Amino acid sequence: MKFPCFSLLPEEKIRKERSEILEVLDDRFEFDPEECNVAAGKWVYNSSIEPLYTDRSCPYIDRQFSCMKNGQPETDYLRWEWQPDDCTIPRFSPKLAMNKLRGKRLLFVGDSLQRSQWESFVCLVESIIPEGEKSMKRSQKYFVFKAKEYNATIEFYWAPYIVESNTDIPVISDPKKRIVKVDSVKDRAKFWEGADILVFNTYVWWMSGLRMKALWGSFGNGESGAEALDTQVAYRLGLKTWANWVDSTVDPNKTRVFFTTMSPTHTRSADWGKPNGTKCFNETKPIKDKKFWGTGSNKQMMKVVSSVIKHMTTHVTVINITQLSEYRIDAHTSVYTETGGKILTAEQRADPMHHADCIHWCLPGLPDTWNRILLAHL
Repeated sequence: MKFPCFSLLPEEKIRKERSEILEVLDDRFEFDPEECNVAAGKWVYNSSIEPLYTDRSCPYIDRQFSCMKNGQPETDYLRWEWQPDDCTIPRFSPKLAMNKLRGKRLLFVGDSLQRSQWESFVCLVESIIPEGEKSMKRSQKYFVFKAKEYNATIEFYWAPYIVESNTDIPVISDPKKRIVKVDSVKDRAKFWEGADILVFNTYVWWMSGLRMKALWGSFGNGESGAEALDTQVAYRLGLKTWANWVDSTVDPNKTRVFFTTMSPTHTRSADWGKPNGTKCFNETKPIKDKKFWGTGSNKQMMKVVSSVIKHMTTHVTVINITQLSEYRIDAHTSVYTETGGKILTAEQRADPMHHADCIHWCLPGLPDTWNRILLAHL
């Protein structure tokens, strides 16, 4: 009697087939951004989830975000799925994403949190692109991933305040010496022109104090002419400058504009009922309280964003990542990161109060969900 011969499929092929099956299943659900409030929902644990990439399989992740490679022993933070209360967000399909980007430029503009979203997007799609059909070019401020087969680029431009400042490159470590040129995006905006999809974000760099130095005109005279303003006032002025550029330059028939709301920070464990905790260190589960809102997210700054966008003539789609990200105290890089270009030492890891990073997020991780929502809007 002859028995049929079975051969084990390679792991990558199994993952690919599983992804294709899930794509078919997700086609049953229609995502209507007008009807779906992605901000209201809960995180659901799913042990069968496999990320579309790892920090070892994707060569484009900064070591700063490579938690697993940096020694993070916990993997449960990868198993949580965001489930809105009144709709279903389609799973991220690399093929669908690249077909939507065919012949287009997708450009992320912002700080290192925005850079992590850009890296996430690149890593989510790069595995379906043959080795000889993709390339990456990096400079100090401008990063371009190119998918030749699709004639598409996925880009990032470093602009932590969106408007110009004296601390873009090199970064001035002392916040008191930073000056924001609230009236201009001129020099950087030339890199943004012609993009088909623009995704902006700016928040955490503004939150270095109650007041900040703002300048109108040139940096040629140093701090001369700089004025100390309330942070919210400076933020509004900077966003209005950005809004004026969008309204006067962007062709809404060609370009879609998105603004991502603030990414929460979790540096005060007392916010979630652990006064003796050490920031986000050793947190392994999301917060379940739907009403939770930490001190790291300023609602007044969020209202400034809403107010400025409300008065724009160009339609800007706001992607609200704040509330869903508020719950993810478990997903930060914590002590599994680098500082000053060097991985934290054993001594530094043993002192999370001073060294745990509770601002940035691991990759793969939470930014993948942000991109899942972005793709659903595309």
